[in-house]
Amino acid sequence: MKVLIVGSGGREHAIAWSVSRSSKAEKIYCAPGNAGIAEYAECVDIGAMEFEKLAAFAKENAVDLTIVGMDDPLVGGIVDVFEAEGLRVFGPNKAAAILEGSKVFSKDLMKKYQIPTAAYENFDCAEEALAYLETAKFPIVLKADGLALGKGVLICNTLEEAQEGVKSLMLDHQFGAAGNTIVIEEFMTGREVSVLSFVDGNTIKTMTSAQDHKRAKDGDQGLNTGGMGTFSPSPFYTKEVDAFCKAHIYQATVDAMKAEGRPFKGIIFFGLMLTEEGPKVLEYNARFGDPEAQVVLPRMKNDILEVMEACIDGKLDQIELEFEENAAVCVVLASDGYPEKYDKGLPISGLEEFQKHEGYYCFHAGTKFDGDTIVTNGGRVLGVTAKGKDLKEARANAYAATEWVTFANKYKRNDIGKAIDEA
Repeated sequence: MKVLIVGSGGREHAIAWSVSRSSKAEKIYCAPGNAGIAEYAECVDIGAMEFEKLAAFAKENAVDLTIVGMDDPLVGGIVDVFEAEGLRVFGPNKAAAILEGSKVFSKDLMKKYQIPTAAYENFDCAEEALAYLETAKFPIVLKADGLALGKGVLICNTLEEAQEGVKSLMLDHQFGAAGNTIVIEEFMTGREVSVLSFVDGNTIKTMTSAQDHKRAKDGDQGLNTGGMGTFSPSPFYTKEVDAFCKAHIYQATVDAMKAEGRPFKGIIFFGLMLTEEGPKVLEYNARFGDPEAQVVLPRMKNDILEVMEACIDGKLDQIELEFEENAAVCVVLASDGYPEKYDKGLPISGLEEFQKHEGYYCFHAGTKFDGDTIVTNGGRVLGVTAKGKDLKEARANAYAATEWVTFANKYKRNDIGKAIDEA
């Protein structure tokens, strides 16, 4: 098979690595790709939002399957463009990708189909939102309705903070049109867990659990980022939690989307909060998480292309997902100053060390070639991932491997997976 992957981050590198291990993969392309992905795929200089160009490339090069890694093209309707051209593509169409594209849609869906989630109200008028806050209990959560690079969620401890938040989202348009409508919801306490799943419109098969770390600095301080590290599996995702989610959340979401005339094929990412009242949905994503993919895919035993084709063909019920009985930890090496201001174009050394060690991976998130040299090209630069027999060994391995790589403004959190000590 010829495979095209759309995207340029650590998630797409993990997908490209996974596809490269499939016996079905004959040739891999990635648009636009990055310096790390180039090890497995021919990188093509077409942007992820250039749907017509991507579809034309897929046709010209007889691509058998396109895998869309990113949220923006999915929400924008890339799958519809490919399907209209008769091309096979993995991911939800525009009507289904709204599950991630609109927080208002997903909250209303959960309310309608009684899927457990936090109490909330929607607002498209800043004055009404501000008036509501006067009567609200704190802390409280503000969410931009649309896509905001994983940063459109504000946790506000006081009325003043919440008023500032409404102003920055709705009046100052910090995230552009994404903040024209906002969701104000109750603050939930508990452990966060991420569960990725494959879906074929009817059947859902969940992958192993993971937990992301969103804040930039140690101790969950600093600004929200796209993710500073993650571990898998979560020791807090017990058999009881799994049974509850299977009964009340996973299949219920797939059935709800089908009932709404928006059958979902692709990946549903469930962001869960394990509250005292039981698991509740924090958010849905319509694609692999980043950096969750970097710890989940290296533990998956299945041929990823077989699973994805089963999703497209509505035959997922014939697949049994299998994961290794071990653990993986990913520590993101970022550019100092991320997510605000940081330098790019700095040479990276030490990457060849990963070739020498089994169970160690360096997934590129923000890199490019400058001549023959790989240089930094983003805020999150690399996802250093390692496996181990358990979480503690995997964490020790991952942190040891972060020392193999150097670049001038290298920055990382030192407490990824700290929660596993409390399990």
